[in-house]
Amino acid sequence: MSKGPGLFTDISKKARDLLTKDYNADQKLSISTFSASGVALTSTAVNKGGLSTGDVAALYKYKNVLFNIKVDTGSNITTALTFTEILPSTQAVASFQVPDYNSGKLEVQYLHDHATFTTAVALNQSPSIDVTATIGTPSIVFGAEAGYDTTSGNFTKYTAGISVNKPDSCASIILGDKGDTMRASYIHHLDQLKKSAAVGEITRRFSTNENTFTVGASYAIDHLTVVKAKLNNHGKLGALLQHEVIPKSILTISSEVDTKELEKNPRFGLAIALKP
Repeated sequence: MSKGPGLFTDISKKARDLLTKDYNADQKLSISTFSASGVALTSTAVNKGGLSTGDVAALYKYKNVLFNIKVDTGSNITTALTFTEILPSTQAVASFQVPDYNSGKLEVQYLHDHATFTTAVALNQSPSIDVTATIGTPSIVFGAEAGYDTTSGNFTKYTAGISVNKPDSCASIILGDKGDTMRASYIHHLDQLKKSAAVGEITRRFSTNENTFTVGASYAIDHLTVVKAKLNNHGKLGALLQHEVIPKSILTISSEVDTKELEKNPRFGLAIALKP
């Protein structure tokens, strides 16, 4: 396991990724290349409801600075700069989007062996402030986050979480939406490479007395092929298959269907990625 408790966003991340990552209900094509100079280029095209969009992203690291720039078909340019080790155990992330000049954001992260702390400030005339903190070890983590709107003087969010981690499993509980939602999850890895796993998650919304229970699994058929599936108590079923066609080229085929409305056609998604 990694050193230190990790960021607050890492709590329940493994379970969340297994239930959401790479699932795609839209038609999507993504191709990534990695040049000898260290520049990673990714071109993505998405067709959703007959509307086609696309973007080109570039990722480059120079010394202790990571440059991430994306240009989409809507003439939006998104830039993120990550400065690592500006101070011991500290890194900063600056992001902004053109032409939305109010989208600027600066985040500072401090990572210690037994605690982490992050502060993010929106760079506009009415800045919002987000703060997160965790304490603990790689085995057990306690964390919290809060958002504050300086214009209204109100808290926009406050969340707390706990995670218990073992080499082959992870259990976590998060109380979010200002105390209105509780989400508990558990993931258990079935092999040493952690390609096969089972996960269960239950979400309780107190204001509506609504419960959502989701189970999912991933299974490595061989070292080139992985299948994943998920199902919740509302009848939403998702499945995907990933296969490394050639080195650094992964084909992903995914579909989603509402089992309670089988008369409707299922939605299919297709993604192809060349990953460096």
